[in-house]
Amino acid sequence: MTMTVFTETDAVEVPTLPAAALRSFAGFRQWAAASPHSPEKTPVGYYQGQVWIDMSKEQLFSHGHIKTEFAYVIVSHIRPQREGFYFCNGVLLSNAIAELSCNPDGVLVLARSVADGTVRWVESKREGFVEIEGTPDLVLEVVSDSSVKKDTITLREAYFRAGIPEYWIADARGAQPILRILSRGEASYTDVATDAEGWVHSAVLGKAFRLGTLTTAGVTTATVEVR
Repeated sequence: MTMTVFTETDAVEVPTLPAAALRSFAGFRQWAAASPHSPEKTPVGYYQGQVWIDMSKEQLFSHGHIKTEFAYVIVSHIRPQREGFYFCNGVLLSNAIAELSCNPDGVLVLARSVADGTVRWVESKREGFVEIEGTPDLVLEVVSDSSVKKDTITLREAYFRAGIPEYWIADARGAQPILRILSRGEASYTDVATDAEGWVHSAVLGKAFRLGTLTTAGVTTATVEVR
């Protein structure tokens, strides 16, 4: 068992995890469902015996704003035909096959995945539905300085093991924001090719996407474009 804490400063209060939460996937899920430090409050994840806690502050524009952009674009696409549900931040995703429990930056669950049992909603005794269990159709992670290894290596492996068809990785830290769409093959994820204009196609959504930039009130932020 290992526990990794990501932080930008030493002056942080690290949540205390009971031994049961560190011992097994089932123990972690039980703790996450009841603890005030559960993943919708503090980014805490479990993957095959490894626990990570991200205590770093979320950057407003290269992280928080771009997540909102993705939510707006994806929801606008799926809502007219009631194709499914998109969750932006704060949702607990668990997959028993991968022994994974985490809080992605974005999760897409198509209606057909609920209908065929690929995904089910987990309800708590007092708080309504609190967890997605199974294999969603798409997950998104937005890279921050503290999450590069986790997003590009650990979660790439974990989401593949969970059987998730597409893994999107967005990086808006630089002058030119980058979007990678990884498609699940037989043995691993592979990058979907980006064309000369920066468009990359999503088989799950049947559309092409790219990241651009827009300056508002003197602040340049990444935008999500779709065609």
